Amino acid sequence: MQYPSGSATTGLVLSGGGARAAYQAGVLAAIADLLPNAAHNPFPVIVGTSAGAINAAGLASGALHFGEATRRISEVWRSFHCDHIYRTDWPGLLRQASRFIGCNLLGLGPDVPVALLDSSPLRALLERELDCSGIAAAIRLRRLRAVAVTAFSYDSGQAVTFYQGQAAIDPWLRHRRIGIPTRLGVEHLLASSAIPLVFPPVWLSREYYGDGAVRQAAPISPALHLGATRALVIGVSDPAHDDLPAVRGRNNPPSLARIGAHLLNSTFVDNLETDLELLERLNLISRSLPETRQARQLGLQPVEVLVINPSESLDRIATRHRHSLPRSLRTFLRGPGATKVSGAGVLSYLLFEPEYCNELIELGYKDAMARREALVDFLGLSTLQPAEALA
Repeated sequence: MQYPSGSATTGLVLSGGGARAAYQAGVLAAIADLLPNAAHNPFPVIVGTSAGAINAAGLASGALHFGEATRRISEVWRSFHCDHIYRTDWPGLLRQASRFIGCNLLGLGPDVPVALLDSSPLRALLERELDCSGIAAAIRLRRLRAVAVTAFSYDSGQAVTFYQGQAAIDPWLRHRRIGIPTRLGVEHLLASSAIPLVFPPVWLSREYYGDGAVRQAAPISPALHLGATRALVIGVSDPAHDDLPAVRGRNNPPSLARIGAHLLNSTFVDNLETDLELLERLNLISRSLPETRQARQLGLQPVEVLVINPSESLDRIATRHRHSLPRSLRTFLRGPGATKVSGAGVLSYLLFEPEYCNELIELGYKDAMARREALVDFLGLSTLQPAEALA
């Protein structure tokens, strides 16, 4: 199925969140099951940040066979172990910890970026499992308009969206966010998913980059710049007011893990929710204005957005599976408090183990099917016939 130039263009926005992004695999699997023809890609524009960028690249690479691509993404997430993402062996953990302390606290050793965890296994995984050449083929056959991933430049302080798409898409420059056309590869995904202090920065295009969620004040904006006129957003935030209870009392100050969890949530969750709230207000304003050419030029056209978020607390799910962490990592994280109930927020981002990821995939599938009618209506599946999908 090709996308007519005059039709509405649906964008898919995949937020970041480390291991939480397994939830997105379940939602995508449900969407594939809802399609009359699973080969049809319903998202001409796909954008992602952090772990969402890896899901976005996997989906775009397989855009010619959407159902197969979603199955592949689920299979990879279901088979994950922490040592596929970062080193969990004692020599690797101790070496990284000693380098982190020596370089960052004592100023010893070479001037190289150092973080708490060694993410070199992730590079090997992406090089083995992901073939980005499929992106160019999907764009050439007009099954995909564009795909983009966002990273944060430590040098310029900008959120940089690297995109690969049709030649008609122009780069953009806004306050602290820019869009740059390129041919996407593993380096862009590593840069987008390099959580500050947890994973080391990535050298790319003569700059060091880290997780794109750090300064991404408008996570939905890249999809709109790439031509989307409506967007499906798959988030990874916990339900409102469903945080794990704080440990109260004068003798129980917040642990390092609990502080870290709030910092991670402010990076991966708050910006998206703020952007959605702002977009809702702009939609209300645009709908109250008369339809004029000037309104269109000002970009005040309503943008339809459908959001799917977890119906259960991912922190609570992580708490149930905290003992599945490798023993070395449990010991390594015990001091900061990440293996305690109060530190489950950090754990929910780092727990790349099958038990946890599988439960998130199942939750994503269940939540998407619970919104079946909304998805069918939003994606126009009620009017899409199998014969049209093969056209």
